[in-house]
Amino acid sequence: MKHFLLAGVALASVAAPAAAQDQTAKPAGRDLTIEDVAKLSRVGAPVVSPDGRWLVWQQRETDLPNNRGRYDLWRLDLSTKGAVPEPLVAEATVNETGPQFGPGNIVYFQSDKGGADQIISIPVTGGAQTVQSVPAGGFSGFKLSPDGTRVLVWADRKPGAPTIEPAQVKKDANAGSARVYDKMFVRHWDTWSNGDRSQLFVLPLGKDNAASIPLSRTLDGDTPSKPFGGGEETAWSPDGKTVFFALREAGTTEPLSTNLDIFSVPSDGSAAPINLTADNDGTDNLPTVSPDGKWLAYFAMKHPGYEADRQVLMLRDLATGNVRALTEGWDRSVASIAWAPDGKKIYVTAQDTQEEPIFTVDVKTGKVTRLTQEGVVSAVIPTKKGVIFSMNSLLSPDDFYSLTGKTPVRLTSVNAAKLEGIAMPSVARFNFTGANGDTVWGYAVKPASLAEGKKAPVAFIVHGGPQGSMNNSWSYRWNPAVFAGAGYAVVTVDFHGSTGYGQGFTDAINKNWGGWPLEDLQKGLAAATTKFTWLDGDKACALGASYGGYMINWIAGQWPDRFKCLVQHDGVFDARAMAYETEELWFDEWEHGGKPYHEDPAEYEKWNPVNHVDKWKTPMLVITGEKDFRIPYTQGLASFTALQRKGIASRLVVFPDENHWVLKPKNSMQWYGEVIGWLNNHTGGRDGFVVTATGQ
Repeated sequence: MKHFLLAGVALASVAAPAAAQDQTAKPAGRDLTIEDVAKLSRVGAPVVSPDGRWLVWQQRETDLPNNRGRYDLWRLDLSTKGAVPEPLVAEATVNETGPQFGPGNIVYFQSDKGGADQIISIPVTGGAQTVQSVPAGGFSGFKLSPDGTRVLVWADRKPGAPTIEPAQVKKDANAGSARVYDKMFVRHWDTWSNGDRSQLFVLPLGKDNAASIPLSRTLDGDTPSKPFGGGEETAWSPDGKTVFFALREAGTTEPLSTNLDIFSVPSDGSAAPINLTADNDGTDNLPTVSPDGKWLAYFAMKHPGYEADRQVLMLRDLATGNVRALTEGWDRSVASIAWAPDGKKIYVTAQDTQEEPIFTVDVKTGKVTRLTQEGVVSAVIPTKKGVIFSMNSLLSPDDFYSLTGKTPVRLTSVNAAKLEGIAMPSVARFNFTGANGDTVWGYAVKPASLAEGKKAPVAFIVHGGPQGSMNNSWSYRWNPAVFAGAGYAVVTVDFHGSTGYGQGFTDAINKNWGGWPLEDLQKGLAAATTKFTWLDGDKACALGASYGGYMINWIAGQWPDRFKCLVQHDGVFDARAMAYETEELWFDEWEHGGKPYHEDPAEYEKWNPVNHVDKWKTPMLVITGEKDFRIPYTQGLASFTALQRKGIASRLVVFPDENHWVLKPKNSMQWYGEVIGWLNNHTGGRDGFVVTATGQ
């Protein structure tokens, strides 16, 4: 499931990123810690100036005393060989995000200066800042019009808002505190519904908010979609006359529907939005207009209710309405879309066997060509000379690269100073014959400081999703290099249901949560411990979050004698309760055959961990977040109660200020302290290894 994952912000690597392949060198240096990772700079939202000279991006720095991240803008002169990044806008108490180029190499960005969300501009060469707009009531994001005179803004407002000005709501002095609802989707991800919808407005720059034009007020739904949608779900036409956006019409079926559609609307608000993809009841998203304005590229899923369906690149002739599927014959799922400046090809990214490279798709023929080989590409900006992109790997966070020929050229080393003197582990890929006779892939991570001939205890990590992958990417959450830095060898397997191996392999987990995936995990761990003699298979613990947490609960009852300990984070414990408590019902119901629990209880009970608590015996650490509405924290409490009532060694960690993920830096450090401490206590750690984690 797209949002049911091990939390991780993937961020990039080296001139060719450190690959997930066997590496025998043992560099000298100290081990990586979560404190190191928490303090790293994180690059994102890159844009290139129209003349191709400047690269600008937002960069997150950790404000540890205030337990949060803070954003600045940085720039790099692409015309100067050996140029180094430098701050463009950096104020200690202000967040600057979402940079965009307007005419004349002017950079527009969002700022919270003075406590009010506003749009500010500055020359890319530096100079005075100009406040362009201060939308009343705040906003979530914006997109500059092609001519630089207007902005498309999205903001939460009451349904049907006539302008971006927030509605005046009269307060009842005698009102109580109750929330009252008449239909489902009362809460989503980590937020209770207050009736607002994310809506689109066009604001002429330099004018007051009364001049704003509502574009989506006639529709019942959020655009961009919540909770993770952003500017990639909206687009201006090159002439600025039309806006395209994705929206799921809500009605009474919102928690059951994945039917996002793409709409077009005149940017002057002179007509109502038109649904361009009404014929498809699956998801349509990422509207991206060709440079000449003649074509609309987007992706489409075929199956309603299935959010992990294959994302096929589609092309719509905006004059005739004719649509064709460009990548129907390519068994991979398009994750991002960007047109080449000449309009002859489209750059896409897609997962492929533990990597997420850049590909080009020929607009006429649909031919797919792979451009990068290793690492996960997190952003792509086509230029007249080639492409600028950000990329990461298992062993290094995001950096920027250019590709004008066959070999990427590294442009930045943002975290070089912070990672200096740290020895990264080595990574070895392996495959084996798993369930159904299929080839299944995994990798093993060897601690850099592991002496020759010695063995390391195993942290066996089960990824979430379940339609996800523990691929060759950097993570600020479940980071294999951090576990290796604490003395643990990591083994992970992309079991049936994982992405990047073709849609059939992904689909194989449907109605099969505890079947083939468990078989793959069992065979994969056996294959790894046989192949890699430095793995101490007798000192192994299994860990996972989300679906991975579900699998830990399932392992507790189905594979109870294999592990020294278990770590379960935000996992499903009782499928029946989950079916009635989670918010995005489309996911849970699709995974169990497409019916609600009361219509087919046997399908849910078939793989329900609560039915096998009688066989539980392995010590378990349970972690949950009180703001997790995806897998409510009551699931964690229930599993902890089961452990305690059976007298099994157990520990409960509850984060009152976290959701399905752990995002705050101090919380992340505490999380690792608890997890590594739990592993140490039940495996004895690695002989002669000094552990700095503080968990019990």
